[in-house]
Amino acid sequence: MNDKNLSDALKNIIEKELRALSKLIPKDIMNNIEGRISRQVQHIIEQRGYVKNTKYQNLEKIIEELEKRISELEKN
Repeated sequence: MNDKNLSDALKNIIEKELRALSKLIPKDIMNNIEGRISRQVQHIIEQRGYVKNTKYQNLEKIIEELEKRISELEKN
């Protein structure tokens, strides 16, 4: 299962359960809970070696810039 499918599956399960809870709990508390759960799920996914596509792209950009700098330093 790739990270997108895993994220979507977890998101769907959590959303389903939160909808049931939202009928019982005030909205501002629900938003707070949702934010905390989202961060925890992201942390769990990253511990498994997966990262968001945007984070991957940012890291890839940094690597490319560092490789350019190394090449320029080696020329000098």
